[in-house]
Amino acid sequence: MLITQATPFRSLLSAVVLLCGPSALYADEKESELLLKEIRQMQQRIEQLEQQIQSDQVATEADESTVEAQMDEAEEAEASQTSVNEGIKVGGAVRLQYSNERYREGNRDRGGDFDFDIFRLNLDGQMGGVLLSAEWRWFQYMNAVHHAWVGYQVDEDAQAQAGIQKVPFGVLPYNSHNFFFSSNYYVGLEDDYDAGVKYLHQEGPWDLRFGFYFNDEQGGVDGFVDNREDRYSYDVVGFRTPGEGTYAEPVNAVAENNTLNARVAYQLSPLEGVDLEVGVSGQYGLLHDGNDKAGNHSAYAVHLVGDYGPWNLQLQATSYEYDVDGGADLMAVGAYSFFDTIPAEADSYTANLAYSLPVAWGAITNLTFYNDFSLITNKSAGLDDTWMNVLGVAVSAGGLYTYIDFVTAENQPFIGGSMGTDSGESEQRLNINLGYYF
Repeated sequence: MLITQATPFRSLLSAVVLLCGPSALYADEKESELLLKEIRQMQQRIEQLEQQIQSDQVATEADESTVEAQMDEAEEAEASQTSVNEGIKVGGAVRLQYSNERYREGNRDRGGDFDFDIFRLNLDGQMGGVLLSAEWRWFQYMNAVHHAWVGYQVDEDAQAQAGIQKVPFGVLPYNSHNFFFSSNYYVGLEDDYDAGVKYLHQEGPWDLRFGFYFNDEQGGVDGFVDNREDRYSYDVVGFRTPGEGTYAEPVNAVAENNTLNARVAYQLSPLEGVDLEVGVSGQYGLLHDGNDKAGNHSAYAVHLVGDYGPWNLQLQATSYEYDVDGGADLMAVGAYSFFDTIPAEADSYTANLAYSLPVAWGAITNLTFYNDFSLITNKSAGLDDTWMNVLGVAVSAGGLYTYIDFVTAENQPFIGGSMGTDSGESEQRLNINLGYYF
């Protein structure tokens, strides 16, 4: 191909020689030398052109090969990604815990206790475009479902979920940085999971979430009656009558039923380097006693989340009410294999601040320092306020995530008190939770 492309130049040179003839070439020696010189220059030029043509063709072929290779790589990457996205991933965690509790004399005298916390198993992924997420937890004293839902990605902005999934309310994913969450968790308004359907739509600065929940994760008042307190998230399981113990199994069973949730949040950046989320949340539903409607319940909240470099700020104000037909000032809740008591009506406020510090200390890659504060006030039944302050640090090291918390609180579950009683004094707890996540 290259020789064929160079032939016209050589043919032109031959034609010049033939037309001029020998007499023209040797008529004048000086002119002949000049002519021969020009001919040699023409030959050199032709050779250079041939080399250039050959080089261009090789480069073109190389470019074509490169493009083809890149296309093949892209197709292989796309096929590989599709393959990776399909299938169910198995994960989980093992957690151990040390606690030193001032309010428990035996624990304090022993210098604290170091115990097994939980083993959990997670399933996450998709098959045929249908999403799955589920988690089961094993404790020393109970087994419980954390969540279990199937979903569908409607488009790049919208997703639908059905099953036991997180209720959209307030600061997400958690209104806290510490192991104990905020006090809202213990009245069922943080990290709460119920059974129903949810629609999520995130587009531009808007984050819209709507849910309808038929009942709690145990099937409501007709669920697992024999062990209805064996659950991860706090739910109302009855209402208290005068004389009932704070931790007693409730005589009058009720449960949440047909609850509608809505959460609307908006992201903005009012200043350079400052990212904010402001949002409102609301929920309204019924209470059912197993035979008939027994009342209703509602909750409302406004929140703000701010990020500035390594700093994170969370603020939330919440109000809730359980309105039982016939009246009740106290509600019975169940979780972690025991019953407790909360006010039927209250307001809550949370203010949390955290600072994230990347480090390179062997396996340790990050330290998150935080101080989380909760207050539950304006309680029904004239109860004293509940407050909790958690000063701590979370340590990231490979698959190991450790919470080191020093908790000071009053009338707070797991810190020597209950929201349904007045202890009259604050308590302290040092807690270290080590979790290996895989």
